[in-house]
Amino acid sequence: MNDKTINIRGNLISLRPPLVMGILNVTPDSFYAGSRRQTEADIHNRITSILEEGGRIIDIGGYSSRPSACEVPEEEEMQRVALALQILNRHYPGAIASVDTFRSGVARRSVEVYGAAVINDISGGELDAGMFETIAALQVPYILMHMRGTPQTMQQYVTYDNLLVDVRKYLADKIYKLELLGVNDIIIDPGFGFSKTTEQNFELMRHLDEFAIFGLPLLVGVSRKSMIYKTLGISPGDSLNGSAVMHTLALLKGADILRVHDVREAVEAVRLIEQYSKSDSLCGCTSE
Repeated sequence: MNDKTINIRGNLISLRPPLVMGILNVTPDSFYAGSRRQTEADIHNRITSILEEGGRIIDIGGYSSRPSACEVPEEEEMQRVALALQILNRHYPGAIASVDTFRSGVARRSVEVYGAAVINDISGGELDAGMFETIAALQVPYILMHMRGTPQTMQQYVTYDNLLVDVRKYLADKIYKLELLGVNDIIIDPGFGFSKTTEQNFELMRHLDEFAIFGLPLLVGVSRKSMIYKTLGISPGDSLNGSAVMHTLALLKGADILRVHDVREAVEAVRLIEQYSKSDSLCGCTSE
């Protein structure tokens, strides 16, 4: 158990029990076709579904980060994100929005103009030199993810001296820079599926609890990813059960936030693991 929190618009949000972040892809080309939303009605319905099923954060992405994704001009990305944020603000003004972007300009406008509360950067500041300074100025929680290269090239960079050591060092270096700039709320994401092979993704999961060394909230995004559907020989559309299994493992290994396509099932996993952990405590058992 932990008492980690994140500061959302001046309010401390507890991460116990872990939160579920629902994915809203305002894109035509995200890897899982079932997650794509482009019309106003589809976006509104997806937001409603996330919230009604128990999602606490809505992660809005206007640029697909799948391997070999097409380049999207910044203004087009901003238009997609702005549409979703406008719909969210109109119908659910109190909801927590995260924007999935590696561009500081999109991050700034999303927060200052449309009220986004969190920035989720798959590049860890590598693809926009102004991102860290922008986050420091905005003073919003920042999701720091590990990736090498770009979405178009990342799977060319899967050779490591030591996967776990290299990923932890990458995160430690970035955390140090962010803290020097005065960024107070950092959420770490080891980057499942980004610059990693299937085998490396499973190695990362086996050692996920080792990221507790940072003492920071831990986000895990494995929903319907290739480590699941390639291992099982199925499609992303058929990988709901596999995703639920991996979410359960991640929770047992210390995940504080699950980024998911299927909110209801993830919320159920959280509730069951919380009850399991509570029962373990009540019976006087220990994990030692």
